Amino acid sequence: MADSTTQGYEDVTLYELSPEREQELLDKQIECNFIWSNKSGHGTGVIMNYVAKDGRIWVTATEQRARIKALKRDPRASVVISSMGTDMGPGKTITYMGRVVLHKDQATKDWFYPMMAAIISPYPAPTPEAAMLHLDTPLRVVIEFIPEKAIKFDGDRISQASYEGTVPGHEHSA
Repeated sequence: MADSTTQGYEDVTLYELSPEREQELLDKQIECNFIWSNKSGHGTGVIMNYVAKDGRIWVTATEQRARIKALKRDPRASVVISSMGTDMGPGKTITYMGRVVLHKDQATKDWFYPMMAAIISPYPAPTPEAAMLHLDTPLRVVIEFIPEKAIKFDGDRISQASYEGTVPGHEHSA
């Protein structure tokens, strides 16, 4: 929360995404930056397609990938989702911090693969059926990311405050 020394655009917590806008972003975006820590503790991330389901973010990779080895060592991860490329326009973001659970069971793959195939078709596979074949490999792991904390930002709200002159410390005087 803003204190007496915080002015202007310094306290962006005032411009948080509403729960409705957060859900809209999760529904409209299909890519996230998935971030984990490597052996030396550096944050490392890749852009991945995701499925948002039941308050979790679900992604996938094959077992030999460095991120899977790293997540087995340390299940802490972060996911960053931006509105860029959606009809929401730029400037809306969510950063989740949490932990992962790795799944290799067929029951998880049975619901996850069709949902992910619908997202990734027509790239890298031309049809959802071809995407299922692309996903269904022996070394594939489904990563369930469980958010524990979120940092949310709605650039539209800060823009509106700028245009209305309601930014703390910058209010218009009559």
